[in-house]
Amino acid sequence: MKRDPGPSQMKIDALPARAPSAGRQMVLGNIDYDERATMRAWEDFLADEPKCARDPIKPSHVRSLIHDSWYRSATGGINAQGHEAPLNSDRDEIEFLTRANAELLAAARRSFASIGQLLEGTGAMLVLADSDGVLIDAIGDKKTLHNGMDIHLAIGGKWNEDAVGTNGIGTALWTGEPTFVHAAEHFCAGIKSWTCAGAPIRDPLDGKIIGVVDLSGYSPIFRPHNTALVAATARQIEKALAEQQAEQRTRLLEAFISSASSYRRKDGLVILDHRGRAIFRNNVPDGEATEMTDGRMEAGRGRWLMNLPSSGSEADIARALPAHLRSCHITPLKLDGDLRGAALVFPSAPAVSSVTHREADKHLQDAAAMIVGESEALLAAVDVACRVARSNSVASLLVEGETGVGKELFARLVHAGSRRTANDPFIAMNCGAITKELFGSELFGHVGGAFTGASRDGKPGVFELANGGVLSLDEIGEMPLEIQPFLLRVLEERVVNRIGDSRGRPVDVRLVASTNRDLKQEVAAGRFRSDLYYRIGAVSITVPPLRERGEDVLLLVEHFNRRIAAASGEEPLEFSHEALAALLAYRWPGNVRELKNLVGRLHVLARGRDIGLHDLPAEITAPASGQSAKSSDTAVISPEVPEGTLAEAERQALKNALAVENGNLSRVAQRLGISRPTLYRKLEQYGIRREFV
Repeated sequence: MKRDPGPSQMKIDALPARAPSAGRQMVLGNIDYDERATMRAWEDFLADEPKCARDPIKPSHVRSLIHDSWYRSATGGINAQGHEAPLNSDRDEIEFLTRANAELLAAARRSFASIGQLLEGTGAMLVLADSDGVLIDAIGDKKTLHNGMDIHLAIGGKWNEDAVGTNGIGTALWTGEPTFVHAAEHFCAGIKSWTCAGAPIRDPLDGKIIGVVDLSGYSPIFRPHNTALVAATARQIEKALAEQQAEQRTRLLEAFISSASSYRRKDGLVILDHRGRAIFRNNVPDGEATEMTDGRMEAGRGRWLMNLPSSGSEADIARALPAHLRSCHITPLKLDGDLRGAALVFPSAPAVSSVTHREADKHLQDAAAMIVGESEALLAAVDVACRVARSNSVASLLVEGETGVGKELFARLVHAGSRRTANDPFIAMNCGAITKELFGSELFGHVGGAFTGASRDGKPGVFELANGGVLSLDEIGEMPLEIQPFLLRVLEERVVNRIGDSRGRPVDVRLVASTNRDLKQEVAAGRFRSDLYYRIGAVSITVPPLRERGEDVLLLVEHFNRRIAAASGEEPLEFSHEALAALLAYRWPGNVRELKNLVGRLHVLARGRDIGLHDLPAEITAPASGQSAKSSDTAVISPEVPEGTLAEAERQALKNALAVENGNLSRVAQRLGISRPTLYRKLEQYGIRREFV
């Protein structure tokens, strides 16, 4: 094998300022390295086999790390005159190796792509090895990659210490620390012209070493910072692995939620990943928790429990579990058609008494009665909300609908049906009315002095205030993108950390999120996280706009008329047939809120108790088809809302309201029942200028 010039001839101008002595001594970081002295020490070490077996005292010019590795190599039977590592070039074996390490390869892809293009012409190559030291990827200088084949430094080559003795990959695996092995420090004679620096890669979930990233080349490429480079690369790969695992955990939880119809929030739950490790635990009984972990399971960290059977059957999974866990309910979890985990459910104590159930049903019926209407679409939405309220297996609900349709009533319906005590809280927060800077504090709370302007005594966030009850987040589509990962974490782990506080506070909160945006479009546009959307939208309902509810308009007129009259101590108004027909024909861009405001205004402004066409606003009485371009300057254009998405309907509603109020933004916001800041954002979002009228 062709060897590059030895250290007596190599250029070292990039090394530290200390010069080599007599052309034979150089500096490896903070360590003096003498090529000839190291070779003599290696030859002396091998010359006296009995002395070698007794682990002799190391020479002063050989590092302890290297000498200890030589001893392991010698006592392990490694051939010191070897010239190459074992190589498995069988295609089937390589394919199996690639599949087995798919996650590691995917996590390393970005780092290898960015570094690999910089290595051409440097004489260096970057390799990735699995937990057994077998190479699974290699990039870098083409000539060095070719020369690496001479010593089997290529995919399929096995480079742990048991196979080839002291080297950067194998010794990093043994020590568990970033390590470099230079030239004569290698144990095998055939690789002493190479230098290598390796750093172990640890699984973020359990901390076990799953691979090594290594920078190798002929000895002239050595630089003191090579070890730092591979250590930094290993950390980047670990970060990518952590992101992969977080995504998989979210998807496994979603898979469980969609398949676990009988799961209740008080049940114990453990989610296992495809390697049989616990990645999520909630309400696990003390006995199982003690056996399962060495202590309280930290967020995102788990312990191996079983080898997940490839069959995926509940019976096989049960047999693979430890004996004390086999009484749980088992749900295999599949992602994209492949078995990727399992859920273990430990049923909680018997549910509350039948008396409590009857009280909850009464609260639910009372709350449902507040949603007035008999249209098929509305009743279907109410039915879904009632089933969610009665179920303990659904922790979140997404309510979609245009502005003013009454989405908060559905949140209160869920609260009424899931109340366990009379004091269970209902907390509502409008995400569109909070500044970006205060969002985190309002959601999660803060400790005293956490930031400028923070309360001296600290403040609980809405999650803490809603503990044991329901949290309604209205206009969740307005939530800043950078806050969304923290909300997702709280929903998954049911633990909230106040700003400035490392202590987690457990919360038991049912979330009802509502929006007038099309969140699917928001996800596609990158304005809303897909993982959060799938988490909150496992169950969703769409509240129909008033224009699609037919004669519900008349029921609502009657409802608000009587309620306002009773509150003011007056007789209800009497609407003529013509007035009711006009109300029924109107498109109601502001939905139920607009109708309620209209009835309230009529109670104040009408000169008598009889309401005719002349008492109604012009936008309601003007026929939709009779508007000309000229008359539209003084009369109101009848709203024409497209039958497309919520976003299209909302855009049209804004235009209609601007036309009705002649561009007066204060009255437009009042008509639509939204704040002026929200109105400004929506006008900017849809590119609408009030001058368009």
